[in-house]
Amino acid sequence: MNMLSECFGFLQEMLKDVVRTKTYQNVIYQNKFLFKNKIVLDVGAGTGILSLFCAKAGAQHVYAVECSHMANTAKEIVEANGYSNVVTVLKGKIEELELPVPRVDIIISEWMGYFLLFENMLNTVLYARDKWLVDDGIVLPDKASLYLTAIEDQEYKEDKIEFWNNVYGFDMSCIRKQAMTEPLVDTVDQNQIVTNCQLLKTMDISKMAPGDASFTAPFKLIAERDDYIHALVAYFDVSFTKCHKLQGFSTGPRSRATHWKQTVLYLEDVLTICEGEAIIGTMTVAQNKKNPRDVDITLKYSLNGRRSAVSRVQHYKMR
Repeated sequence: MNMLSECFGFLQEMLKDVVRTKTYQNVIYQNKFLFKNKIVLDVGAGTGILSLFCAKAGAQHVYAVECSHMANTAKEIVEANGYSNVVTVLKGKIEELELPVPRVDIIISEWMGYFLLFENMLNTVLYARDKWLVDDGIVLPDKASLYLTAIEDQEYKEDKIEFWNNVYGFDMSCIRKQAMTEPLVDTVDQNQIVTNCQLLKTMDISKMAPGDASFTAPFKLIAERDDYIHALVAYFDVSFTKCHKLQGFSTGPRSRATHWKQTVLYLEDVLTICEGEAIIGTMTVAQNKKNPRDVDITLKYSLNGRRSAVSRVQHYKMR
């Protein structure tokens, strides 16, 4: 498969993500008063679908910024749908572009990455906000919240992680060590959830600064039944609070699946936990110094239960 096919495949996956795409469409179409005769900036436009939604909702003009070769395709799509007079596609990095207008009324973007922050475009959106958004302008979506829970996942961990301990009689545990540091992006069955869900961080895009995406947050996960815990799972919710009626979506395991799925962080220890007992700890999330689109995660956790007593620090890398 060539890079172009991979790109189109990913774009198709996002467009077929009904939760994601229909939420944006509903936010725009059901809140046309926000877009009527307004100047809109679409950050990371991709195919231009959000720009087309805005144009159809009555925007005066939409500037669709896309740094990849998809900008050329987006321009063709805009022309094919008769919106060339409303939507202008600009190819390039937003930090290196000058818009044809001094200010915009709305910034819209699908900036979220896996684990909310992996390969995200948050800093780009914040840059655009500070440079072009009018004082009473809005960013859509404007809030995102990261959550944590714990799951039983013995079958998958045995198959994908412990497998490396003995491969046809040979020790390949060095690969296991590497696999343990790489969070898994996958869909988790809600029946695997053992504990409550803990809010780690809420990001208010209208108020935050670029460095605010790095943080340390405490958590306390309380077991809802007697079970084993093999991994912690992170997911995020997104909110459009500037709408007439609050709208948004969740990427959690109890919600309809999205292309973001969930992020699974396997634990070195199998925790034997009893109902009412708690895993207590902190999660530190930081942009990688060499590549700010990558994420470094440090997990400190402890369980002091009737059948299991563990205290450990683990490091993960999303690359």
